[in-house]
Amino acid sequence: MNDAIEKRVGENLRKLRIRAGLTQELLSAKLQLEGCDITRSALAKIEVGQRHLYTDELILLKKILNASYDEILE
Repeated sequence: MNDAIEKRVGENLRKLRIRAGLTQELLSAKLQLEGCDITRSALAKIEVGQRHLYTDELILLKKILNASYDEILE
């Protein structure tokens, strides 16, 4: 994926996480409870565009953050 796109998606996820009132630690814990093996550190890297977002993570983030794919991927 293009670096600029990954950074934009990461920024969108950060905004959505904050809107939901979640810390990175809480969000990673919620993802783990849903069966997604992700750490707070990995989530932080996604938010700054340093790590790819996998499809299973995207699906669960949409659900947990109560967001649309458009809000995440715009």
